[in-house]
Amino acid sequence: MHLVGGYTNYGQDIGILMLDTIFPRIPGDIGNAKSYPNVPVRYKVVKDAFCHRIMGQDHDPTLLQPFIQAAQELEAEGCRAITTSCGFLAKFQKELAACVHIPVFTSALMLVPLVRNMINPDLEIAIFTERPWNLTEDHFNQAGFSTKDIPVVVSGMPEGSPFPSLFIDNHLEEDREVLQECMEEMTRRHMKEHPNTGAIVFECTNFGPFSRQVQDIAKVPVFGINQLLEYIAACVDMRSYY
Repeated sequence: MHLVGGYTNYGQDIGILMLDTIFPRIPGDIGNAKSYPNVPVRYKVVKDAFCHRIMGQDHDPTLLQPFIQAAQELEAEGCRAITTSCGFLAKFQKELAACVHIPVFTSALMLVPLVRNMINPDLEIAIFTERPWNLTEDHFNQAGFSTKDIPVVVSGMPEGSPFPSLFIDNHLEEDREVLQECMEEMTRRHMKEHPNTGAIVFECTNFGPFSRQVQDIAKVPVFGINQLLEYIAACVDMRSYY
């Protein structure tokens, strides 16, 4: 077998561009490597990319260049595909995809057109997010769809909820049970208001640890960044069948 080098480290197929945060990330969160026992990941923090600069009423366009540089570094370090730690970074999807020569999938919002084609057209697609008032048509357009063609129902958490207080306000600690209750309450409220929901897509990468609880309540398929990451990982490192 002839061996060829070129990198310092090997086998980290998926690069993850991380916001600059200090909040805890439990298994199921994209920022916890134990979320992907079968997928080697490589993290790169984009310095000063704080949540409020991405998830406010308007994203900070000055962050684009640091994200481009970080994406190019991940490619140069041997990653085969790149994702991000925040679904709101769909705003940068086209620019990041254009700056490297490997697949880039910034947000699970990119799954919405696929989900629409998979489920009964009479059923609704729900998008779960922390702050629904900050999720705009531009995010959807950059992720590859328009609500004119694919209507969605966006549900989120009330202002002051412990969940966004931890993750968006970047606090150091909270009880897991409190976070789970926030997720369960949002799901129960959504299904009561929209019983015709046929699938749920998580915009937020912090929702992953509670996917099972959401599905147990909603009784519909749940799609998020973890499922998309594992699918892309399988595509860029294809298994051998014989």
